[in-house]
Amino acid sequence: QVSNAAQELDDLTEGSSGRIVIGVLLAAAPDLLPQAIEALLADRPKVAIKVVEGTNDALMPALLSGEIDMVVGRLPAYRHRSEIVQEKLFDDDILAVVGKQHPLARKKSVSFKEIKPFGWILPPLETTLRRQVDQFFISQKQYVPPLALESVSYLTNRALLRSRNLIGLLPDHVVSDDIANGLLTALDWKVPFGRGPVGVSHRGLDSLSPTGAAFLKALEDTARAMR
Repeated sequence: QVSNAAQELDDLTEGSSGRIVIGVLLAAAPDLLPQAIEALLADRPKVAIKVVEGTNDALMPALLSGEIDMVVGRLPAYRHRSEIVQEKLFDDDILAVVGKQHPLARKKSVSFKEIKPFGWILPPLETTLRRQVDQFFISQKQYVPPLALESVSYLTNRALLRSRNLIGLLPDHVVSDDIANGLLTALDWKVPFGRGPVGVSHRGLDSLSPTGAAFLKALEDTARAMR
């Protein structure tokens, strides 16, 4: 709190209207975070904003140490809950996504048997989604993909999906624009795992500066509009 107060005074002296450091996970990157930032800038045009992208394993320790003010994205399934406040904003589904050139792109009612010969782009081992994927693969007679790439970079994943016959697992609203624009295609296969809450994690309302509190409200308003 003392650090936040000192920072607010420095910002006022420098003519800024506050600053905030936001950790972001893939699920919040394309829509939720940019729209919330736009809303904050409309109210505080001189605010200083720093965005740090990563996974929960990297961002949560930084949140706990105070290096990051809040983390926006998929809420961790079980870790860190005793030390932080988590606020759910909406639920999101996972889609199996391919490039439009993929042999299964236009096929109706795709089965997992038809998917098995193709490689996958998977989330990292430390993520909740990856644990769910691995459990599903085990349930499918110990299925092992012929090729498995790990990546949380959406731009990299999109390029690979468009150039190779791979299958990616991505949050619904992350890929919705690229699907609508014809850059990617969602397989006609219901992903039997992965639905989960997208939200914001912080160390409690008392830990937030006035700018942090304003951004939290912007996130809540943006998520409400998206729903």
